[in-house]
Amino acid sequence: MTLKQAESEIASRYSRLVRKVLVDVSLTTPRPLNVAVAGEIGRPGSYTLTLTEGGKFPTITRIIQQAGGMTQSANPRQVTLTRQQRSGPDQVININLWELFQTGNLKQDITLRDGDSILVAPKTEFDLAESSQLAAANFSADTSQPLNIAVVGQVNRPGPYVLSSRGQSGQSGQDAPAKTGGGLPTITQAIQQAGGITQLADIRKIEVRRATRSGKFQAIQIDLWQLLNKGDLSQDLVLQQGDTVSIPIATAINTAEASQLGLASFAPGSVRINVVGEVVRPGGVEVQPNTPLNQAILAAGGFNKDAKKSTVELIRLNPNGTVVRQTIDVDLAKGIDDKTNPIVRSNDIIVVNRSGAAKFSDTLDRVLGPFGKILPFRFLLGI
Repeated sequence: MTLKQAESEIASRYSRLVRKVLVDVSLTTPRPLNVAVAGEIGRPGSYTLTLTEGGKFPTITRIIQQAGGMTQSANPRQVTLTRQQRSGPDQVININLWELFQTGNLKQDITLRDGDSILVAPKTEFDLAESSQLAAANFSADTSQPLNIAVVGQVNRPGPYVLSSRGQSGQSGQDAPAKTGGGLPTITQAIQQAGGITQLADIRKIEVRRATRSGKFQAIQIDLWQLLNKGDLSQDLVLQQGDTVSIPIATAINTAEASQLGLASFAPGSVRINVVGEVVRPGGVEVQPNTPLNQAILAAGGFNKDAKKSTVELIRLNPNGTVVRQTIDVDLAKGIDDKTNPIVRSNDIIVVNRSGAAKFSDTLDRVLGPFGKILPFRFLLGI
């Protein structure tokens, strides 16, 4: 009942008792609205809204904001408002909030009434560029809260992570380390937190698995090679709660591409290899990405006096699970070359064998035994 209808009804009833009836009805405190929101919303449920200053009714974007905003799975073009009618079937209003976002059409920001129900439908097709724009809308999901995500596959530290847009992230269940930066939580930030991609990663076929409110899953394909080569920022997908980032293994490794990947911001800052045999400091060595084999030997202190300096052996695990062992001619002054001075990869093993003279000396020691300590054979032979 409107205020005018109330005045008319009251006047009609008092007219039986009073000849001239003057009735003035005013609203001192508007009744709050009860509105329900469901679908691709941060916090779906029932909400109580008060009228704004001046008695204005709240709009649909206000209730979406209050309910935690639209998720990244939402389709802003398919928002349905169902309004109860005093008589007849409910009124169904289709709303296109993408038009509001793109053109500023305020007709799409419909004012609410008591008892309204709002349903935000999920996307059936995923547009990366549109997703980036939606994340910046004031009715999108709140990105200030930490996200629980998972990163699996070809990263150095796969597992669950807590990712925050405020620049603090860490593994699930751990205190987050301080980290500079900020902005929206994206897929490259998640990969960085997981230790960066391995050298076997196929960044063209990354998949983000995302759950919708209906219980179904969206599979979003990401090509970070487009980000590296063309600066396509839409590939750096904004993540949401519960996302799983899966990075597959490459079926083949292109050396030129591997070199470029080693310099990417989401690649690890160092590569761990093993240099064994006749070097000054044998064992595990941390080297920079795109380090060639000869520089890796120098990182282990270089050859010792017993080393065979002409060739070394490189043992490498391939993406298909096979192990390759190859003999490489060494030139410490040579630049990067696929065959004679390849870039080392994580977990490579470089074997530096003993020289012929050192092997002969070892054999002589075993043959002579204690006589070698008495007779100057080694001295006479110049060993």
